[in-house]
Amino acid sequence: MDRQLRGEDARSCWLHDDLADFNTESPAVQNYLIDVYNKFIDMGVDGFRDTAVHIPRNTWNRRFLPALRQHATEKFGPEKAADFYVFGEVAAFVHDKWNRGSVNHSAQFFTWKERQTYDPDDVKAAIEQYDYENLLGPAGQPTSDNAFLNGNTYHAPDHAKFSGMNVIDMRMHMNFGEAANAFNNGRDSDDSYNDATYNTVYVDSHDYGPNKSTVRYAGGTDAWAENMSLMWTFRGIPPSTTAQKSNSRQASPSTAAPPAPLATTGRAYYGEKLSGTITTTDFGVVSAASGPVATTLSHPLAKHVQRLNQLRRAVPALQKGQYSTQGVTGQMAFKRRFTEGPTDSFVLVTISGPATFTGISNGTCTDAITGDVKTVTTGSRTIPLSGKGNLRTYVLNSTVGKVGTTGPYLN
Repeated sequence: MDRQLRGEDARSCWLHDDLADFNTESPAVQNYLIDVYNKFIDMGVDGFRDTAVHIPRNTWNRRFLPALRQHATEKFGPEKAADFYVFGEVAAFVHDKWNRGSVNHSAQFFTWKERQTYDPDDVKAAIEQYDYENLLGPAGQPTSDNAFLNGNTYHAPDHAKFSGMNVIDMRMHMNFGEAANAFNNGRDSDDSYNDATYNTVYVDSHDYGPNKSTVRYAGGTDAWAENMSLMWTFRGIPPSTTAQKSNSRQASPSTAAPPAPLATTGRAYYGEKLSGTITTTDFGVVSAASGPVATTLSHPLAKHVQRLNQLRRAVPALQKGQYSTQGVTGQMAFKRRFTEGPTDSFVLVTISGPATFTGISNGTCTDAITGDVKTVTTGSRTIPLSGKGNLRTYVLNSTVGKVGTTGPYLN
């Protein structure tokens, strides 16, 4: 078993090797870090990303997460504070649903509240929690249907046992060599998160580089387009990072210092490709650009992600909807629905290939990619499609028409 999953560093969530580790079980350290968080909240940030696994879940649940939520509520009010987004990286570079069978080192574990009360001392509590949950194992963990439609019906999610911590979807991340693998592996794990619709979904990151055991994603432009089409329409939240400065942490300290080249560090800085001016007229709509950024924005993938953003914004089901593959045939095909107040958004999605949907409501459905309108009279709809990265999103009984302009992949 990996060193990270053995010994006292595993039970107490210590860092190891040459990395400095704060004593996050110390009240003085906790108060200092909470004050830092609060200062950022006061500055107006609306979310945090943390390396969650190096702090015991119990410490997150009874110290940091409640403090962040309370300060956000005081700053923004309860409604906006409820949308304050906290997500953690629990790096599991394996293809398992549960990280080598260790629940305490699996991403979904951090999305749940504690199930019992532990010692008031955080050091002792970390050990008690580890022993308790490790004994229960994967089969003894809670499950949830918050990500899933009930047939075609959206149901209010139950977040009573939600810890307040969302996570990076490591299972999908480790399978993005092929988008279909990411799709199938991701949904295989979705019952183990409190609510997988809040998972952060990405393909590549700063953790990849020449001195890592896993190399940077190199699937090609078409594969990137396909992955993006999945990320922007399937459950979860797609992050997009535009620039990453070089950092010597990824390289040998004796051979590289910032700024160091991508070939050495694995971390790129694209600032020179983003200089210039941009004029926007709507969300995701660039009406004019000058300088190097104009060239960057003309790239097929840049145009692709602009339109995907417009599409996601126009169809609420793609933002917040639960999903189902019941009555759906197709390699990457699913239906999503979100219902709240007067909003009822229901969409049929297929990526890169054809699909058939049965057991759906009759009525009109409009493809937000092409503007094509079809009438469903027999509860069934077959959608023809070809082209890697191409997409169809038929929205049922909606005023949504064609969203954006035809691009290199969405056509």
